Amino acid sequence: MAYSIFELNQMSQDTFTGVLGAIFEDTPTIAHQVWRDRPFADLSDLHQRMVQIVQQMSPAAQLALITAHPDLGSKAKMAEASVKEQAGAGLNQLTSEEYNRIQALNQAYKDKFGFPFITTVRTQTKASIFAAFDRRLQNTVEAETQQALAEIAQIARLRLLDLLENEEASTSAP
Repeated sequence: MAYSIFELNQMSQDTFTGVLGAIFEDTPTIAHQVWRDRPFADLSDLHQRMVQIVQQMSPAAQLALITAHPDLGSKAKMAEASVKEQAGAGLNQLTSEEYNRIQALNQAYKDKFGFPFITTVRTQTKASIFAAFDRRLQNTVEAETQQALAEIAQIARLRLLDLLENEEASTSAP
């Protein structure tokens, strides 16, 4: 179901959190907190305020948000949005060789950085994901932490776009 900004602005905190709780992987507290910032002018305003909450989180809370994300190409249980996003990039149809390679890259990345590799898979192909792994494995922990948070913000924006009606139409009452 698509919602308008007007509808979101009228929701109780519990309903709002229920609707937007999955925007950030397994971290409904962000939606719970941002509810206090209502009313939102539009999707961009809502997204920006959610990202500000993430930026103001403690390093431990940011790390928990990052580690809530599943490994790419994993067969483990993950949020419905992650399943769809990974399938869109073909990560649910890896050959045996690709599966072994992505598992090795996931492990190398986690061994170096201590958290899973995060990328906006909806804007990627299998080939570009493999290239990003290779490139980003050269980064520092600090650079990858910031990159992971930037990717999470982009993922959240795309998830909001899926959930909200056309932005222009949603800024006024029905």
